[in-house]
Amino acid sequence: MERITIDPITRLEGHGKIEIFLNEEGNVKNAYLQIPELRGFEQFSIGRPAEEMPRITNRICGVCPEAHHMAATKALDALFGVEPSSAVKKLRELFYSSFYVTDHTVHFYALGGPDFVLGPDSDPAERNILGVIRKVGVDIGIQVIECRKRNHEVIKMLGGRGVHPVAGLPGGWSKSMTKEEHELILEYAKQNIDFALFSLKIFDDIVLANQAYVDLIVSDAFTHQTYYMGTVDEKNQINFYDGLIRVVGPDGAELVKYPAKDYAKHIAERVEPWSYLKFPYLKAVGWKGFVDGADSGVYCATPLSRLNAADGMATPKAQEHYERFYETLGSKKTNGRYAPVHHRLATHWARLIELLYAAERMQELAQDPEITDPDVRPVITSIPTEGIGSVEAPRGTLTHHYKTDENGILTDVNLIVGTTNNNAPIAMSIKKAAEGLIKNGEVSEGLLNQVEMAFRNYDPCMSCATHSLPGQMPLEIQIRDKDGKLVNRLSQYVDQP
Repeated sequence: MERITIDPITRLEGHGKIEIFLNEEGNVKNAYLQIPELRGFEQFSIGRPAEEMPRITNRICGVCPEAHHMAATKALDALFGVEPSSAVKKLRELFYSSFYVTDHTVHFYALGGPDFVLGPDSDPAERNILGVIRKVGVDIGIQVIECRKRNHEVIKMLGGRGVHPVAGLPGGWSKSMTKEEHELILEYAKQNIDFALFSLKIFDDIVLANQAYVDLIVSDAFTHQTYYMGTVDEKNQINFYDGLIRVVGPDGAELVKYPAKDYAKHIAERVEPWSYLKFPYLKAVGWKGFVDGADSGVYCATPLSRLNAADGMATPKAQEHYERFYETLGSKKTNGRYAPVHHRLATHWARLIELLYAAERMQELAQDPEITDPDVRPVITSIPTEGIGSVEAPRGTLTHHYKTDENGILTDVNLIVGTTNNNAPIAMSIKKAAEGLIKNGEVSEGLLNQVEMAFRNYDPCMSCATHSLPGQMPLEIQIRDKDGKLVNRLSQYVDQP
C-alpha cells in the first residue's frame, strides 16, 4: 500500500499533517488528518483563580485571542452570578465585531484566498499573501494592511492590548469608551463597511466570474450534508456575541435550540487514538462514524454553518448578500427560509458576508447612545461555583466551562473550541477530496494542495483545539540520519504501522 504524506500542512494556525493511503489500483483507501501538537490548557488552568481565565485562555491562540477572552469573560459572568448591564454587553459586542473584521480579513487574503486568487495549481512559492498582493495590486494590499491596523487599534483601545486583551471582568469591562475613541470608532466602522463590500466585489470578480472555480466549489469532492450549528438572536438571525445555539439538519429543519449552559445535554466528545483533537457529536443523533447525512451526529460550525443555521442576517447590506449567496448556489426556500448550502468551499464566500455583517454591526453599536456609559464595572458579592460562557468564534461555536471551589479556585475546566466542533467534518472533507482528486496513483503538487483546500476552508486553529484524555498522551519520536532516512522510532500509546 502506497502512503502519501503532506507534512506540514500549510496556511493554518498550528501544526498538522495529512496521511493518504492508496490501494493497489492507486486510488485512495483512507486519509487522516493528524495533529501532533498538544497545548493542554484545560489541565494547567486547574488550581488558578477563575478571574485569571480571560487573560490565560487568550494565550491559547495568537489569531483569535479575543474569542477566548470573550468566552472566558462570559463564563465568569455565570460563575459569579452577575448579569452585565446593557451598556457592558454593547461595549463588549462592539469590541468583538471589530475583532471579527480583522480575523476574517486575515483568512480571506492570507490563508484561504491565495488558492483562488492565484489558482490551486500555481507555484507554491507564490501562493501566499505576497503573491496575492502582486496579483491584485499593491493598492489592495495596502487596504488589507490598513483594515488590520485600524481594527487592532480599536481592540487595543477597548481591550487594553492590541493582542491578548485584558479588559474582561465578571459582569463588566475594565474601561468605558471616551468621546474621542467614540468618534474614531464611528469612522473606522464606516471604513470597515466599505472594505467588506470591496472584498465581496473581489470575490465576485475573481472567483464567481471564473467558471472553473465555481465548478470546483459545487463539486462533489467538496460537498458534505451534515448538521449545522450557530448562535442566533431572538429572530433567528446571526449574532456572534450572544443568543441561543441553534442546530439544523441537512434539510434545514431545526433539531434543537439551547442556551450555552445546556451544551453538555446536547454535545458529547469522542476520542480517537490517532489525534490529540476530540470529536464532538450530537447526542440526540449519536456517533455513527465519519459519515454525513441525517443519521450521523456529525455537525459543522463555520461561517457557512452559521448562515445555514440562521434565518438571515441582522444588518441590511449583509442580508442582501446572504440572499444572493443562496440564490446563486441554487438554494430554495422552505417555510420561509433557505435550504442549507452543502458546498464546503462556499465557506469562503460566507466568511465575507460575515465580514460585512460584523462591520455593519460595529457601526450600529457605535451609534447607540448607551455605548459611552461610564458605569461598566459592577461590584461582585456572590461566591463562585460553576459558569459556562459561549460566543461564536470565527471558526465556530466556542464554549468555556469552569467549576471552582468556594474560594474561586478552578477545579475543572472544559473547552470546546470552534475547530474542535469541526474536527470530524474536516477529517471527512480531507478524505472525500482525496478520493475525488487522486485516481490511478496520479499525484501532483496541485492535487495535494486541493486536498489541503478541504481543511483550509474551515480556517482551523489547531493550537486552540488540541486536548487529550488524562493519563494517555500519544507520543511518537522519529530519529532520522543526515539524509532523512528513518533509523529508529519510539512511541507510546500509538499503534505501530
